[in-house]
Amino acid sequence: MRYRRFGRLAWKVSDVGYGMWGVAGGEGGWTGSCASAGMEALHHAIVRGCNFFDTAWIYGRGESERMLGSALRDHPEKKLYVATKVPPKNREWPSRRGDRIEDIFPAAHIHEYVGRSLECLGTASTDLLQFHVWEDAWAGDESWQRVVEDLKRQGMIGGVGISVNRWEPANVLDTLRTGLIDSVQVIYNIFDQAPEDELFPLCRELDIGVIARVPFDEGSLTGMLRETTTWPQGDWRASYFVPENLAPTVARVEALRTALPADADMARVALRFILASEDVATVIPGMRSVAHVDANLACSGAVPLAPGLLALLRRHRWDREPTWWSQ
Repeated sequence: MRYRRFGRLAWKVSDVGYGMWGVAGGEGGWTGSCASAGMEALHHAIVRGCNFFDTAWIYGRGESERMLGSALRDHPEKKLYVATKVPPKNREWPSRRGDRIEDIFPAAHIHEYVGRSLECLGTASTDLLQFHVWEDAWAGDESWQRVVEDLKRQGMIGGVGISVNRWEPANVLDTLRTGLIDSVQVIYNIFDQAPEDELFPLCRELDIGVIARVPFDEGSLTGMLRETTTWPQGDWRASYFVPENLAPTVARVEALRTALPADADMARVALRFILASEDVATVIPGMRSVAHVDANLACSGAVPLAPGLLALLRRHRWDREPTWWSQ
């Protein structure tokens, strides 16, 4: 397992972390989750050296955090970094232009959900607290600034991060310049390369840790998606891969498949593309089985992608704008 410095917090985190959305299942998540398989995968990842775990209260309404808390207690000898998130009070993802921070993240709401998360985790503090949506217009608002400084003083959180809305990597730049943010979580993959334009250079300048999420473009970059693919009722992917999205996504994946060497494993290439960026501290694929863990963690020690292949992948950049189904 390889480790990278997590920005100015200077943690040494596994370059392949553990994304826990979908592990616990529940409303608005991914169907097919099994708690026992999820716990087995979680323990396996820890034994193999994975030490960064990204969760949120909304993932199973605390169940994901409870699973992670159990794993923490089972491995007291290891330093494991826990990042969780405060949900928006209005329960809407993403936030919208014009939303007021007092309606989305009022101080009492932040305090309440930090308490809920710590109760679920069974810990007195969490290493990283992230806002689960964000608007850069809120950068100068003192209300959130006072809350996070207070939580740090009380020792309830170690650092503060922002999970950026889908396809809006620049919707956080002024907030990062406040000096109060330690990390940013952003969608970054073969298709979504836009964070390289403005976000990554600023994070480099300010020494802010970068968490890359959605490495497989919600599953498309595993190469398993087809225009005929369907999902069970209640599975989040059914509301994301609507016809307006599914058809062009499959076309993009097929173009990539044709361009790659015949023996290339698309999912493995997708992870290695992200790891090729020195700006990324850790990438957090979802891992719901031991097989997922083994496949993803194997990319940590892989030989870097050849320059020619990396250049080929860069030609598959796909700039997209948020829309009604992008969530």
